[in-house]
Amino acid sequence: MIEGTPEVCLAVADEQTAGRGRSGRSWVAPAGAALLLSLGFKPTYLEPDRLWRLGAVVAMAMADAAEEAAGLPIGMLKLKWPNDIVVEAPEAAAGVHKVAGVLGESEGAGTADARAVVGIGVNADWPRDRFPAELADAMTSLHEVSRGRPIDSDALLDEFLLRLEPRLLALRDGHFDVAGWHSRQITTGRAVRIDLPDGLAHGSMAVGVDGATGALLVEDGDGVERELLVGEVTHVRLVSASREVDGDADGSADTLIADRAGGPGVTH
Repeated sequence: MIEGTPEVCLAVADEQTAGRGRSGRSWVAPAGAALLLSLGFKPTYLEPDRLWRLGAVVAMAMADAAEEAAGLPIGMLKLKWPNDIVVEAPEAAAGVHKVAGVLGESEGAGTADARAVVGIGVNADWPRDRFPAELADAMTSLHEVSRGRPIDSDALLDEFLLRLEPRLLALRDGHFDVAGWHSRQITTGRAVRIDLPDGLAHGSMAVGVDGATGALLVEDGDGVERELLVGEVTHVRLVSASREVDGDADGSADTLIADRAGGPGVTH
């Protein structure tokens, strides 16, 4: 870190026409409908296998802030592994609608010049009648979840930054809110379909998450438990008896902390 250079920088947009989600998917949002931001970090204080925690603390801080800004009960917003922010929706195919997604990338992990960018898009003051028709069954917004409450994106940003700072300071001191991360997980205890990079897919039961590695813990039909890192999968989809829901269907992104220099991905 260069002396006098702040670790964290912030860029905010009001509209997105060519946003990039995971695996090259697009993320779009009309003007005034979403809070769209990217945060830059110099996480020299994190080991490469802990970089995933940057995306996790961003997601948790935003979930806290969104509940405050929308007047929602504490804990109403959940995390779909790895870091999608969702809300339970009994009418949805797998019981959830997506509110926000996070995407992160890094370079130089483990060096004195480690850098990371974490982006997040939150569907804020976006009424249902303006949802893209092809995504209306998978997404929702804070406006809808709060039953029409106006959502001020500037106020949401302020609430987010207030909650992010102590989480980042704790992370710098070696502390991560494992209990809070576990408590918001909606994937735990759910049947999931896991799509692999080679095109194969199989079903498993998600039985938990690992607070040290950020891995999803799954149990296959033979009762054997194993860990999955984001870099090992293409999708993790919640499934129901009749249909499945793609966690990326609304175009926002799962969290991925990957090393651009070509090294192994540090994932959550």
